[in-house]
Parts: sequence; structure tokens; C-alpha cells
Amino acid sequence: MKKLFAEFFGTFWLVFGGCGSAIFAAGFPELGIGFVGVSLAFGLTVLSMAYAVGHVSGAHFNPAVSIGLWAGGKFEAKNLIGYIIAQVVGATTAACALYLIVSGQSGFESVGGFASNGYGDLSPGGYSITSVIIAEIILTAFFLLVILGSTYPKAPKGFAGIAIGLALTLIHLISIPISNTSVNPARSLSQALFADGAYLSQVWVFWVAPIVGAIIGGIIHKSFFAKE
Repeated sequence: MKKLFAEFFGTFWLVFGGCGSAIFAAGFPELGIGFVGVSLAFGLTVLSMAYAVGHVSGAHFNPAVSIGLWAGGKFEAKNLIGYIIAQVVGATTAACALYLIVSGQSGFESVGGFASNGYGDLSPGGYSITSVIIAEIILTAFFLLVILGSTYPKAPKGFAGIAIGLALTLIHLISIPISNTSVNPARSLSQALFADGAYLSQVWVFWVAPIVGAIIGGIIHKSFFAKE
């Protein structure tokens, strides 16, 4: 249960901090943090919680990461369902908290896109479903390579959280214009549940593509980089 609570709180912080920065601070007049600030916020959420609860659960905070670690031989299949449920519940609870905050603003009418992920008309840059799938697969695969490599027994100790947080920052710097950046099915579902528009009908892409990418990354690491 400690591991599941750690995954709940870690995923809550990722969504609350990352998506919250996009909702509240990205476009604030004259002082908005923009794409760079949102990218950094996502990286900081993972970095901070990796050191806070990583020793408890391994700091997955992402169903695709859990599945990718399983594909890489670093996580037991029997624990997958529990982790994924904890991650989805944590992300959804964070999205609910964000909704309650947003709806309390003077003159509130709608949450709009609510930092959701999308393709086509719902992509920030108008990118097609094909572009989004390719980007999400590649970025999630490399994210898993960074995670597995930085936590490998022979890697320098104590720096994994930094490497993983910076990798997630880079991923967002690349792909916010493409899909608003997912690489995390729990984060995508939680925001789509509250967003206005057809985001929920597209959320399947942000489950399938990141999971496929994570499995590819896990297999690559296991096949080529996990040798003694």
C-alpha cells in the first residue's frame, strides 16, 4: 500500500504541477511562463517526487513507464494493475482539484482545453494523428531509455532523478506544439475528463502511442544496454 500511495501522490503532483502551470501561468498577461516554463514545471514535478518517494515505489507516476519497465525486465507484471490504478486515480484527483480552482475565478465560463492532449484541430500546432503518434512513440521510447539507463546499477548513483526530470523537460520542449505532450496516459485521461471539446474521444491515442513507445524503449534497453 505504501508503494501505491507513493504512486498516487507522485502522479497527483505531476498533473497538478505540470498541467496547473499550463492552465494558470502559461498565458498570464505579461508574466506568462510560456512553453519553456511549462516544460520545466513538468520536469520539476518528476524530479522532486523522484527524490521524495522514489525510494518507496520507484517513482513511475505514469502507466507507460510502469509497462515499459516491465518490458525491460525491471518490474513485475503482478504489480502493473495496482500501479496503473493508483496513477490514474492520482492524476484524476489532481485534475479535479485544478477544475475546482479554475471554476472559482471571477467571471468563469469554461475550462477550455484544460491542458489536454489532442491531434488535428485539437493539436496546438494543428498536427495530424500520424504526426502525434510518431512523436509520442519516439519520445516515450527515449524517456524509457533515460529512466532505465540512469537507474542501471552501474550508472552514477544519486543522479537518476535529475536525468529523468531533465529528459521530461526536453520532451515537453519538443512536443508541446505537436500534441501538448502526453507520454503519460494517466495525465492525458485526467485532463480530457474535464476539458471542453472532443478531447476525450482522442484520448485513446495517448494511451496506445506512449505504451507502444515505452515497450519499445524497454526492449531496446534490455536487448542492447543491460548487458554485463
